[in-house]
Amino acid sequence: MTRMAEVNRRQWLGAMAAAAATATTRLSWAGSAGQQQGRVVFIILRGGLDGLFAVPATGDPAFAPARDHFTEQAGAALPLDATFGLHPALAQMHALYRGGELLVVHATGLAYHQRSHFDAQQVLESGGEQPGQLHDGWLGRALAATRRSGLAMTTAVPLVLRGWSGVDTWAPSRLPSPTDDLLARLQHLYAEDAALGHALGRARGLQTEVTAAASSSGDGAMGMAPGKGPAGDFVSLCQAAGALMARPEGPQVVVLDVSGWDSHADQAAPNGLLTRRLGELDQGVAALRSALMAPGAGDAWQRSAVVVATEFGRTVDINGTRGTDHGTGGAAWVLGGRVQGGRVLADWPGLAPAQRFEGRDLHITLDIRAVLKGVLGPQLGLGDRLLAEQVFPGSAALKPAPLWRA
Repeated sequence: MTRMAEVNRRQWLGAMAAAAATATTRLSWAGSAGQQQGRVVFIILRGGLDGLFAVPATGDPAFAPARDHFTEQAGAALPLDATFGLHPALAQMHALYRGGELLVVHATGLAYHQRSHFDAQQVLESGGEQPGQLHDGWLGRALAATRRSGLAMTTAVPLVLRGWSGVDTWAPSRLPSPTDDLLARLQHLYAEDAALGHALGRARGLQTEVTAAASSSGDGAMGMAPGKGPAGDFVSLCQAAGALMARPEGPQVVVLDVSGWDSHADQAAPNGLLTRRLGELDQGVAALRSALMAPGAGDAWQRSAVVVATEFGRTVDINGTRGTDHGTGGAAWVLGGRVQGGRVLADWPGLAPAQRFEGRDLHITLDIRAVLKGVLGPQLGLGDRLLAEQVFPGSAALKPAPLWRA
């Protein structure tokens, strides 16, 4: 066999091993210590969710002059308190808020205040202050410090999880999974190849874990809803994530990645993209919670914290195409069985033109890293110094946000 043929064969086998792990993921999730460990789910909303659309500040006197047209189209907000409401598509999240399991965070965002999707996403995932400052992710660094396991519900590891080898990926596929016999033969063939031998052995274990999680959850397709594409129906992906995390051997950290939140035109259309996305988010969060509370899951929901965040908010005023343009401040959510929910965490800056950032955007008064610190500290057992120096370097001045019940 020529050297080129061997290289091509190795590349094909490497791709096959990766595909097997993607289609049938189970980490050997080394470092898991059973059901007492905290769990973290991070849901990234890519595209810049309009926080004032999802969490309208109906009690701010400047809100109606800027946003009445959207309110007329979208319908009355579900009330939270005297100042804020939730978009009507978020009915199940509203129920969690009323039950004290959902905390709304508003006027939050990044230290980076420019409006590039790519740069803002890089900062959100890296945990830095400027694009390119850090080259791996805050969750990856947190997992490296604790030697715990992570899983991305995607075909590739996102930046936020990079920096630690104990991370894998899972995404549904319509193709049949490779048989255990085939994987065993390939593993034996390449037993002396450190990279391929490890990957193939891992793929065998992955298949076992996903099959067991699918069986326990009653979802034989594990993330493939009828009629949905292989990239994943978000609701089914959330259900699959919950089923995997609920198992004692499951990952401590899971990341879900949802695109389609840019809303430059026809933003408030009742059947428009943004309204549908909010409905999917609402159903997905509910499915995740249900899986973590399923029979046999124990106290998984009580031990879990779910963070939903986006790279930036939108302009306060509506643009000429009945949408909103890239902004800065926005909204986020934290959910879980121990979260001190039923409240809005916000140092509200106001929406009057003179109160806006650069005269156009909601001001950021709470750095999202403070929220993330507030989650990671108790959930992964990370101290303030480690969070400030390793997970979010240079953030010593940011104290963890108060998120938990006493």
